[in-house]
Amino acid sequence: MDDRHVSWLALNLALWDSLKLMGKALGRFSSPAEAFRASHFELLGLGFDEERAKRFKSPSLVSQADKEFDRLKKKGYSLVTFGDIEYPAYLREIFDPPCVLYCKGRLEMLQAPAVAIVGTRKPSPYGRAVAERLAEDLASRGVVVVSGLAVGIDSTAHWGALRGGQTIAVLGSGLENLYPKENRRLMDKIAENGTVVSEFPLDTEPFAGNFPRRNRIISGLAQAVVVVEAAEKSGSLITARFALDQDREVMAVPGNITSDLSRGANRLIKMGAKLVEGWEDVAEELPSPLRERLLAQREGETQPLPLMTDEEAAVYRLLKTDELIHIDELSEQGRLSISELLVLLLNLEIKGLITQSPGKYYQRRM
Repeated sequence: MDDRHVSWLALNLALWDSLKLMGKALGRFSSPAEAFRASHFELLGLGFDEERAKRFKSPSLVSQADKEFDRLKKKGYSLVTFGDIEYPAYLREIFDPPCVLYCKGRLEMLQAPAVAIVGTRKPSPYGRAVAERLAEDLASRGVVVVSGLAVGIDSTAHWGALRGGQTIAVLGSGLENLYPKENRRLMDKIAENGTVVSEFPLDTEPFAGNFPRRNRIISGLAQAVVVVEAAEKSGSLITARFALDQDREVMAVPGNITSDLSRGANRLIKMGAKLVEGWEDVAEELPSPLRERLLAQREGETQPLPLMTDEEAAVYRLLKTDELIHIDELSEQGRLSISELLVLLLNLEIKGLITQSPGKYYQRRM
């Protein structure tokens, strides 16, 4: 098993920067071992240039793969190759599947029913609230939420999913070169309850070209893609296009028609994407029997708010779901001192009723 994994790693190390050549190699040869037995002229015929063909046949490539494999095992990571039964079934179906996945976390998550939630890196308070609520609602009903660990909607969706269940993060860099670095704590939390995956070698830097390519894996792991907020030129729309090419359902949350952040999502709806107002809208578009299992959970469903003191309830009523309110404004409206208010806000946050944003801004969760 280790030798076979090393051969897949060697193939990935040789061709990770060219999906076109990777696809040709996987289409021409039955296994990495057969590919490495190919002649120099066969490789040139597939489109390899002289330098890459020589590197592909070099013994140093296997040595490099051996070191990479030993390193990932010492780090506690797992490797899933295209030749493994653990390889995600939905991802196997796409046009250009990755030949390996470096994984940190629980591999069984890769086989679970999943929905991708993606969006802008600079969301509005409304976008954050919607993404968090939608992710939590789906995750709490057994659907794994997939996103890209970017700041903004991606991170918000991951955090929301962790409140209710599991999530998968797909990186545009190697597992040992996390981007963005400020999401290290989030990455570790995801690995505890879900998994973090990358097709890139461990130390791969977050090159700009990696992220559009990463998006095909986000959509490939999911049965549907939901765009929450996206400008007209957004990476989230690239994910939506991949989803369409992969025969996945594409949905979008409607936004303010005067906001540039809503143009991409609203255009998707105009083009026929399902309009999403809640988790039920997503569930309705998923395949059977998953659809029926999810929708059965809404019968007689109630979500009572946690108990609040009168003082907490008064502060809660001052907050909004689609707008951030600064603590100074809350203090003035509620006629409370900052110290009194901080205690009440902390209690509401612990109860999962509100969220805090940098700068002491607060928002009611949907």
